[in-house]
Amino acid sequence: MEKFVIQGGAPLSGELTVAGNKNAALPILAACLLSEEELLLHRVPRIRDTEAQIALLERLGVDAEWVADNSVRLCAAGVSEVSVDEELSKQIRASFLLAGPLLARFGEARMPPPGGDFIGRRRLDAHLDAFKDLGAKVDGDRWIELSAPASGLCPCHIFMDEPSVMGTENALMAAALTEGPTTISNAASEPHVQDLARLLSAMGAQVDGIGSNVMTVHGRDRLGGAEHTICADHIEVGSFMALAAATGGELRIRDADPADLLMVRRQFRRLGLRSEIEGNDVIVPPEQQLRIQADLGDAIPKIEDGPWPAFPADLTSIALALATQADGEILIFEKMFENRLFFVDKLVAMGARITLCDPHRAIVSGPSRLHGERVESPDIRAGMAMLIAALAADGTSEIGNIRQIDRGYEQIDERLRGLGAQIERVSSEVPA
Repeated sequence: MEKFVIQGGAPLSGELTVAGNKNAALPILAACLLSEEELLLHRVPRIRDTEAQIALLERLGVDAEWVADNSVRLCAAGVSEVSVDEELSKQIRASFLLAGPLLARFGEARMPPPGGDFIGRRRLDAHLDAFKDLGAKVDGDRWIELSAPASGLCPCHIFMDEPSVMGTENALMAAALTEGPTTISNAASEPHVQDLARLLSAMGAQVDGIGSNVMTVHGRDRLGGAEHTICADHIEVGSFMALAAATGGELRIRDADPADLLMVRRQFRRLGLRSEIEGNDVIVPPEQQLRIQADLGDAIPKIEDGPWPAFPADLTSIALALATQADGEILIFEKMFENRLFFVDKLVAMGARITLCDPHRAIVSGPSRLHGERVESPDIRAGMAMLIAALAADGTSEIGNIRQIDRGYEQIDERLRGLGAQIERVSSEVPA
């Protein structure tokens, strides 16, 4: 066990380069199963989740090699196993992204229950409905067994009952290796979904409508290899923007793909966070006076998440932590996951004024003078929210269960020290 020990109260300033998008890397790694040829992927974040995904692929017979700090070469020519490892699957939700490629290439897949963050119910129905639409047979409850008809999967029209990100990604990958046109309606269109579609196009499938909620995949009976650079992680950009503003620092975030940040920057402005764009960089000016902007008629404003291009659900915890340092009141409305806001008691223990109305809504009244505390990280984004709070707080904080943070943020302690943070990773025999 490890924990972070943080001395807060100092502005974090400097510059950093954003990492590759975790949620793009995970399906893109899985896509290597669609071809016997090599994939060479760049800007792959070296985090627990990508390492777990690569380990799962290796168990299936994929030859994987890190050829540079953030570049990995994968070749699935020797894969014959279609049963995914149960123990490794417990580590990440993205283990289920192996289902679509295995089903399309080998005609079958045996999938154990996926793991991941406990932020609420996370359905698999959208994935399974898409496979059924393509002609697959679905059996099982806990373990899912998928099988294609003898003639293979059939191109079709898939209508997603919800714009599930991973469901859309599984449908895209299965359709890419199903010869003929498959249309996916009510599809998710997040930047990471778009990045997967770009990779599949590079491998030989034609994907029309990238960035919209209706995509048509002109699948092939065989896909080739490709070289691809993972897109920037807009969730990491938003996290560092909030971190700089909460501590009063000045930050330049390089290679940030600002086009993916339109709603993030707009909603952060409600909290008083100003940001500027220079080329492909995002700049957070120093010593910002964070003040919540009321809605028309002096009504209490809200930040609410939703499917892209709405505000990302993965940033609601971050926005909540930033709101504790802004003058005024705001409603944080987490619509998508009923357990994500349950970490707010930890911020309250640090001095934040937060009223949890129900599992989906919290009212934040700021600014609060936070103080150091010993807390636990229940999931990736709550862990980053607590890091933001700890670095803005007076005194020393300890954050336990930091393997959750490591699942989504590469070398976070080293990068924060580069911005002036006083943060140490230390061993802990018992939880902090």
